[in-house]
Amino acid sequence: MADIVSEIKRRRTFAIISHPDAGKTTLTEKFLLYGGAIAQAGAVKGKKNARHAVSDWMEIEKQRGISVTSSVMQFQYNGACINILDTPGHQDFSEDTYRTLMAADSAVMVIDASKGVENQTRKLFKVCAMRHIPVFTFINKLDREARNPFDLVDEIENELGMPTCAINWPIGSGKSFKGVFDRASRHVIYFDPTGGSHKVSATQADLNDPELAQILGEENYVNLKDDIELLDGAGDELDLKAVHEGRLSPVFFGSALTNFGVEPFLEKFLDMTPPPLPRRSGDELIDPFTPEFSAFVFKIQANMNKAHRDRITFLRVCSGKFDKEMDVLHVQGGRKLRLSQPQQLMAQEREIIDEAYAGDIIGVFDPGIFSIGDTVCSPKLNVKFEGIPTFAPEHFMRVRSKDTMKRKQFVKGITQIAQEGAVQIFREPLTGMEEVIVGVVGVLQFDVFQYRMKSEYGVEMICEGLGYSHIRWIDSSPCEPKQLKISSDTKLVSDLKDDPLLLFTSEWNIRWALERNEGLVLSEFNRGDLQ
Repeated sequence: MADIVSEIKRRRTFAIISHPDAGKTTLTEKFLLYGGAIAQAGAVKGKKNARHAVSDWMEIEKQRGISVTSSVMQFQYNGACINILDTPGHQDFSEDTYRTLMAADSAVMVIDASKGVENQTRKLFKVCAMRHIPVFTFINKLDREARNPFDLVDEIENELGMPTCAINWPIGSGKSFKGVFDRASRHVIYFDPTGGSHKVSATQADLNDPELAQILGEENYVNLKDDIELLDGAGDELDLKAVHEGRLSPVFFGSALTNFGVEPFLEKFLDMTPPPLPRRSGDELIDPFTPEFSAFVFKIQANMNKAHRDRITFLRVCSGKFDKEMDVLHVQGGRKLRLSQPQQLMAQEREIIDEAYAGDIIGVFDPGIFSIGDTVCSPKLNVKFEGIPTFAPEHFMRVRSKDTMKRKQFVKGITQIAQEGAVQIFREPLTGMEEVIVGVVGVLQFDVFQYRMKSEYGVEMICEGLGYSHIRWIDSSPCEPKQLKISSDTKLVSDLKDDPLLLFTSEWNIRWALERNEGLVLSEFNRGDLQ
């Protein structure tokens, strides 16, 4: 038991969130660099560059230089076992980000020092606040000209509605960015640039060191002393209890591209962030230190390995210890099974493992039995974690295969991609799977869907845009759904679970249907996802 407790205590599982292009993926790579997981970091620069971010494994991500799917990476650093969940920044993939945040114990919010709080940052922060996830802020890109750090901190507090506590403070920005001042040790950490591809060398100096003004430059030195005086007088004190409850965000400054400030941030973050947190099962909280194993499915990804055409289910281990020889209960399926080919991941790289502990993310081979939100656990424990709700899609398209001879590949492709949660698939009454309606949260997901159908399943599609923008599941109906009184531009369809729902072109049509069908109850979510 002592071994389980010590192993779980050293786990740290966190998600990195940001607006697109704030430097999130670059920061992830630098963490891996310091953990010895990679030898050289490749800047994310799109298709002309030969190197791509380690966490961007899907071909379309390498071509566009953006992350469109969550990546999972594990590495060791200073005795801690770290699980990083790198999320897509683009708002069109917010559903994948939301599911990933369900698996995290804390979040690192990356903010561009020249742009401040951006739209997607606000949305992601709201999800963290809703779950009371501790949020650590890393203000990035100090190697470029940046806004005043006091203005940035004020904006975070005003826009996100959460007090902050500056753990360190930047010395200059752009070409004059020299390092950071650590408020706890009262030391200046100044950096020697090394091109950003290797660990940067840092030197500590006391604030009263007579040579410091010469090292930092007279203007930087004077500004720093003034800033520190102001911070000490007006800044919030660090309260770790408030941080762990998601009521205070520690703020760090640095540059992921040049490595300035990354290692000091990583070290402080690991000291401050909590080990695995309890998870709710009904009215009960499941303690991560419970010896019995439990986990839930938060992500499914097909074709991570083109050679094997496999499907991997990602599990967040919530309690106890997993052993590859153990039998587990698939709660939703109601049967015992042995998890096949358990592995830990570094983007698309994998390593077969014998054991894992609460806090870890493991991938298992999935023959098609798991769904997002499913619970697996020791038969002794028999818990059922809260489900993960599905976002309501806002964009719809009717699709079919160009080549009617590829029906089998078409059905397999749309079904597998839908099971991942990347798109939602709907069928019209009396039609099979030869032609379906695809719904997505963001239009860029259509591009990824079409790309994957062609590259992974060999299917080119004929696509027709549809004018629907609202979706409602039928929770309760006074008659058979096909007998409902609905407007001519409202469509009755069913999802993959054969649950009936309605597609509407406007809010007015929703009200019209409710007024003319007494007893009709509609929902934005499929209640089955919340069981």
